[in-house]
Amino acid sequence: MSDGAAGNPLLKLIELAQRARAAASAIELAFLAVNDTRVLLPYRQAALWLGTSGVHTLSGVVAVEANAPYAQWLNQLCRTLATQHTSGGALTVDATQLPASITTAWDEWLPAAVTWIPLRGLRHPENNHPTADQAGLLLAGDHPLRPDELALLEEWMDIWQHAWRAMHRPARWSLAAIPARLRAWWHGGAADKRWRRRLAAGVGLLVVLLFPVRLTVLAPGELVPANPATIRAPLDGVIADFAVTPNQTVAAGQLLFSFDQAPIGSRLEVAREALGTAQAEYRQAAQLMLNDPRAKTQLATLLGRIAEKQAQASFLESQAQRSRVVAPQAGTVLFDDPSEWVGRPVQTGERIMQVAAANDIEIEAWVPIGDAVPVSEQAPLSLYLAAAPLSSVSGTLRYMSHRATARPDGSYAYRVRAKLNASTDQRVGLKGTAKLGGSYVPLVYWVLRRPLASIRQFLAI
Repeated sequence: MSDGAAGNPLLKLIELAQRARAAASAIELAFLAVNDTRVLLPYRQAALWLGTSGVHTLSGVVAVEANAPYAQWLNQLCRTLATQHTSGGALTVDATQLPASITTAWDEWLPAAVTWIPLRGLRHPENNHPTADQAGLLLAGDHPLRPDELALLEEWMDIWQHAWRAMHRPARWSLAAIPARLRAWWHGGAADKRWRRRLAAGVGLLVVLLFPVRLTVLAPGELVPANPATIRAPLDGVIADFAVTPNQTVAAGQLLFSFDQAPIGSRLEVAREALGTAQAEYRQAAQLMLNDPRAKTQLATLLGRIAEKQAQASFLESQAQRSRVVAPQAGTVLFDDPSEWVGRPVQTGERIMQVAAANDIEIEAWVPIGDAVPVSEQAPLSLYLAAAPLSSVSGTLRYMSHRATARPDGSYAYRVRAKLNASTDQRVGLKGTAKLGGSYVPLVYWVLRRPLASIRQFLAI
């Protein structure tokens, strides 16, 4: 300290202020408060207390042992003083106003004269959270401080707090600080204003919870043909080859695939030979009838046999024609890999492929049983495709099945079909997530619907 400041308290205060502004860390600033305040006024012990963290710094001690009896007793004393004196400047502590649990150990830990300086608006040096009004500086000495010394001390603490706040500026936005800000807002201010603020917050929360929102459910969805022509096996046989490839555009009457012709051709040849034999027998019997009237009785039997063989031959001829399957309408061919079908025996009625007309597309979704909320006619439905997540395909509900259907994964779900509101360039077969809109419900019901359903199922067991 300079010689000019040795006897002038104001010069001492100015020099301390300069050192506070030049402090490089919170530890150095706290050291100034508990140790260098002695250049302004006499005392024997000092402690800086920061709310929830307890005693932060002690005079003449490098580090504070939080579990030490002295630190715990001092923390109890400072918490009591902070609760009793929430406003005002520096004051002399009256031990008679303190609880007996504190005063009984007073002579063991502190001198008789104690001064308490509340510190407000400080932030903790480690987590930068606000300490609100729960902070203060405690000075203990042999004699109470004079009024001029208390005024000088208050000025020094204002300067020191300004330096502390400048070193610990609050972040403009921090998720970690939100709980502390809410607690300060909830508990701060006068009692009448605090209750009005809480009432307004409660009413605002109630309005938000009762705000109507559309109840929506999510379900796996897919683009499917709306009215496809299903091509099924017309006969029992083995597929020989395909004349088209998957997703190929075909015209009406174009050949799609054909069956193995060898079995059908051999049966047709046998039927034709049998028909020729029956006709030859009939001609022979007709010639014999001219010389032998008894041969006339065989003509009816032979005519019946000819009709039978002719019907068999006609049936096999129609099967030979049906073994070459053609497209019933123009559109896109939808089926799996042809190599999985070639050489594979199929039965009559087994589905092989579909022919979907261009732009004849709709949305199919499967709503789980737990999400089967009531939906109105013409309810909106949006499909967010995995191939195009930034845009959606919108549609209008056409129907929702009344009975749940078993899915390949073993679950049960309700089939939903929706027609598109506008044409799309997305192809059939693309999958994604469908969002089905239901009726309007309060926001609180929208949030608690699934938890309430789970609780109800649990209680009903």
